[in-house]
Amino acid sequence: GRETHTQYIMALTRLLSPPCRSLAVGHQYSSLGSQPILCGSIPGLVPKQLRFCRNYVEIMPSVAEGVKIGIQECQHQFRGRRWNCTTINDKAIFGPVLDKATRESAFVHAIASAGVAFAVTRSCAEGSATICGCDTRHKGTPGEGWKWGGCSEDVDFGSMVSREFADARENRPDARSAMNRQNNEAGRTSLNDNMFLKCKCHGLSGSCEVKTCWWSQPDFRVIGDYMKDKYDSASEMVVEKHKESRGWVETLRPKFTFFKPPTERDLVYYESSPNFCEPNPETGSFGTRDRACNLTSHGIDGCDLLCCGRGHNTRTEERKEKCHCIFHWCCYVSCQECVRVYDVHTCK
Repeated sequence: GRETHTQYIMALTRLLSPPCRSLAVGHQYSSLGSQPILCGSIPGLVPKQLRFCRNYVEIMPSVAEGVKIGIQECQHQFRGRRWNCTTINDKAIFGPVLDKATRESAFVHAIASAGVAFAVTRSCAEGSATICGCDTRHKGTPGEGWKWGGCSEDVDFGSMVSREFADARENRPDARSAMNRQNNEAGRTSLNDNMFLKCKCHGLSGSCEVKTCWWSQPDFRVIGDYMKDKYDSASEMVVEKHKESRGWVETLRPKFTFFKPPTERDLVYYESSPNFCEPNPETGSFGTRDRACNLTSHGIDGCDLLCCGRGHNTRTEERKEKCHCIFHWCCYVSCQECVRVYDVHTCK
């Protein structure tokens, strides 16, 4: 059934704390690097994932860390929307939300795949694993006033790890596998598209007589912003069935021919999203009751749209903040503590 398409995300999160069934972002990550990974104890892995886990066991903590940062970025990007990438205390992490082939499912697959590639690439550059390291291939001719140095991050290796592990389940000849493969690859491609040249100056008294430069991944927030734009412009598809020698095969084609067809950088979906206004256990919607809203915004985070027309409640909240700060020579800052009163608006 459809649930198998999201099990690799569930399986990955179990790497973070193998006995734990939920994705609770907390203290268990602090000892992640020191926990031995027992591949056979992770439920839900298909044989290809199990082989991969055993062959690359030393980078599996980075794989799990990548899923964590992907989901945290999802929660940041959707913090002001009706669906805010909520995780639940259940083995499915997101509940039934990912069961449907919606924009939200497309984004989660893309950002999780990007997160895995990002974390593995960064871990390799930091020397955390013996099977990978810096990228020596992407050199080319240095420009004027600088030379190659440092450690260029090997995003090709990180993307390979993400592709081999995350796409291992997506080998069925159905539309959902095709959708997941497309969105997984779009997430990984975003890393290549946002690599940049990072440089360090060398010389007397901090002069920049010589610069050494290397290829670096951006901050993951850049990837999150980039993929959020892709979510907003995702392509709606329709499912087509074809008879081939191996049987019936489902493929996707754009629903609207007057739009530019999606490239490998674009997200795709073929089912409509619920409105996420009211709680619905079938769709995985938690509703928006008691969510904080922005009274002055006319966007989706504003009280009108976020509260789905139900109105909002307002309460005052006292917060202690530092104020009247003074710099003393030399060298410290002293502050007073002030109590400020804020209005907090929440959906009815």
